[in-house]
Amino acid sequence: MPRRLLPLVARHEPRAPLAAHLKSGMGALVATTAVGALASATGMPLLIAPLGATAVLLFAQPASPLAQPANVFGGYLLAALLAALVIPLGPAAWWAATAAVGLAIGLMSLLRVTHPPAGAIPLVALGAPLPPLTLLAVVLVGSASLVTIAFLHHRVPPRSEYPRRLG
Repeated sequence: MPRRLLPLVARHEPRAPLAAHLKSGMGALVATTAVGALASATGMPLLIAPLGATAVLLFAQPASPLAQPANVFGGYLLAALLAALVIPLGPAAWWAATAAVGLAIGLMSLLRVTHPPAGAIPLVALGAPLPPLTLLAVVLVGSASLVTIAFLHHRVPPRSEYPRRLG
């Protein structure tokens, strides 16, 4: 392989013990199952794709700044609010959703609450139109459920620091 292509295939994540990888997968399984059960019990459409991506960050990369509670809640709140405000300007118009994605990313970055899965919320809102309050409830209940389970999960050995402490 040519040397200039090596960065394309290099793995930058550090190695970890097998138990840590198994624990990550089990945490995500338990958390998404709990969210699914809550969805079934309440009738709320809580199992949305961005929450699966949030589970990856919370359970496999808990030290990432993108996985911290402020980022999860702040990112989802901004994206849901922007989707609720912008998409009605052009119902069923793809450009409204893309405008909301761009605005959400810019504001998340500006406010230092970047959470990549939240960037998909305007696209979810366009594809499966939900009333604004329902969209807000879905992202807040779903993300609160995942963060709460992650908080408990990372206290089980092998332990991980979650959330990260300041300083």
